[in-house]
Amino acid sequence: MATPALRRAPHAADRTPRRRARTPFTVASVFGTRPEAIKLAPVIRAIEADPDLRSRVLVTAQHRKLLDQTLAPFGIVPDVDLDLMQPGQALSDLSVGVLEGMDRVLAEEKPDLMLVQGDTTTVFVAALAAFYRRIPVGHVEAGLRSFDVDNPFPEEANRRLTTQIAALNFAPTSRAESNLLLEQVAPERVVLTGNTVVDALLSVANRPDLPSAPEAWKGLPDDACRVLVTLHRRESWGDALAGICRALRAAADAVPQLHVVYPVHPQPRVRETVEPILQGHPRIQLIEPLDYVENVAAMKACSFIVTDSGGIQEEAPVLGKPVLVLREVTERPEAVEAGTSWLVGTNEKAVHAAVITLATDTEVYASMAQAISPYGDGHASQRIVSAIRSFAGLPATLDGRRPLQLTGAFDVDRAAAASSS
Repeated sequence: MATPALRRAPHAADRTPRRRARTPFTVASVFGTRPEAIKLAPVIRAIEADPDLRSRVLVTAQHRKLLDQTLAPFGIVPDVDLDLMQPGQALSDLSVGVLEGMDRVLAEEKPDLMLVQGDTTTVFVAALAAFYRRIPVGHVEAGLRSFDVDNPFPEEANRRLTTQIAALNFAPTSRAESNLLLEQVAPERVVLTGNTVVDALLSVANRPDLPSAPEAWKGLPDDACRVLVTLHRRESWGDALAGICRALRAAADAVPQLHVVYPVHPQPRVRETVEPILQGHPRIQLIEPLDYVENVAAMKACSFIVTDSGGIQEEAPVLGKPVLVLREVTERPEAVEAGTSWLVGTNEKAVHAAVITLATDTEVYASMAQAISPYGDGHASQRIVSAIRSFAGLPATLDGRRPLQLTGAFDVDRAAAASSS
């Protein structure tokens, strides 16, 4: 991957930050879910460290419990909390709440720039509220595409629509950058940065106080296969998720060394499917969701991961952990192409076969268990802040440090040391 180059943002009238007499330049970071919080946390920290920038943290609490437990390890306290989560809330109700609530907040806060991350309902609707207020938007992790508007739903539509609003599109990979340019996004609105999830991961992966492995894996023999499962995607609710759970149970029955830990998402539609099928198996443990630090510890301790999570698809390769991706399409193909992720789909027989293969075929496992980082080098937040400074008319601060090699082997210890220096 070529060294990400910073590009100056546009200065058309409707894209230029409205500088007032007061300084510093105010950046409002808006998020509502756990993945957004994880990926914006290092950016918020970098903004807070810049004396020319003022950070404001605005949350919608689209996911209340998971958001709260994620912010604590990073020491981030929201300045404004809309507290919008309601049991069984429809997307339309959430959208109305975000739009009305964020409009009120923006009228009072008057930030110079809004930052959003990813592809949730919070991301698109908050960006729309900012657009209505003529506040420029910076989109972190812009340009990911599955090219299927129904999969993932509604995320694919959310990220495409946010691109149309954003004044700055922070692309995590060269492929994402190319997607944006092919959609006729002006080159000066696109900045190649790497993915901030690598920044977040490296900030905690080698912490001396990193928790130990989940209780179910303690004291297992050396040949035990420790499988971490995370499944929650809306498009898999119902029959697809039930089939996946049956496949996992059957695989555990067939492979005695298989030991599964599954932190179950609090969404009722997920739990009502997962628990009746998987509860009670002696080598499958269903646990409450882990906070981010605990989840990193579990990823480090596992043999491989079964997931439909986008963030884990990006994190696991850095740790050298094979991933079975249980989605029909992925907007993160880089790890699949590198051979560390296997796009399995959601078919019950396919999931069963893939789990057993990775648990029992040492050659397949060895070919996938390689530490690489196609998504970033730990300096994405620095690039984003430097681009924000350029957009604000301030001198860019990128120090010229060359990024780590993003192809081939990746040394987590070395990368963590470099990212903190």
